Amino acid sequence: MSSELPDTPDPAVRGVGVPGGGAARSLLRGVLVVVAVLAVAALTRTFVVEAFYVPSGSMEPTLQVGDRLVVERWGSWLGESPERGDVVVFTDPGGWLEDDGVDTGSGGVLQGALSVLGLASSDDHLVKRVVGVAGDVIHCCDDRGRLEVNGVAVDETAYARIDDTDCYGPMTGTCDWTAGPVPDGMLFVMGDHRDASADSSTRMCSDAVTDCVEGHEWVPVDDVVGRVLTVAWPLGDAGAPAGGEALAAVPAAEASESSGSTEDPSGAATASAGAGE
Repeated sequence: MSSELPDTPDPAVRGVGVPGGGAARSLLRGVLVVVAVLAVAALTRTFVVEAFYVPSGSMEPTLQVGDRLVVERWGSWLGESPERGDVVVFTDPGGWLEDDGVDTGSGGVLQGALSVLGLASSDDHLVKRVVGVAGDVIHCCDDRGRLEVNGVAVDETAYARIDDTDCYGPMTGTCDWTAGPVPDGMLFVMGDHRDASADSSTRMCSDAVTDCVEGHEWVPVDDVVGRVLTVAWPLGDAGAPAGGEALAAVPAAEASESSGSTEDPSGAATASAGAGE
């Protein structure tokens, strides 16, 4: 005959020795969940992706003012470098923001809160498209108004916008200029709205520009935060940035002369985004 008694939970153990132990455990569990979520968000922002917003129209039509961007951070590229055609976010090399029509003020409480949450610019970043990488020579423009990179005319009609000019590099005040070779560790970048972007092309020294800083047109690769993966908001603009394939198709500087680039009827080598782009 068994003399065992049924187990009876010890109130002190059940409540972890604290009055109202169930509520305390729930509160503790909630706090731990919040801490874990914040830690994951912080690590994600530091090493994988970060969010930015578009403050100006210099990248239209690809990106619109107010678009929220998901950016793949530089550290997660596993040693890769930005490539021609990439849309990248980078730290202002010095004085670019004011020229690009970006309000660098605090933006109030909401702006500050969005910045803390990673949903807004930190007031010192720009977004542009990579047009030239180390060794590249960029020329504006051929007789059809197209940029030439390493002697290859680039068809940018899929993503770039021009309003009142006949070429895709008008911000210098002329459609006849050359930049490069791009130094090692540097980039030549331009906005897709070619009539309204203060970019690398506007910072070149020339006979007509006397107040320029030599080398100010280049963006250091080390200043690049990351590559734009997608527009996250608004939903109507959601998706990866259009274009880029035409620039990516341009052969490297040392290979351009021996490459099998196609030629248009005028005899110029061309690169395009392909059918349907």
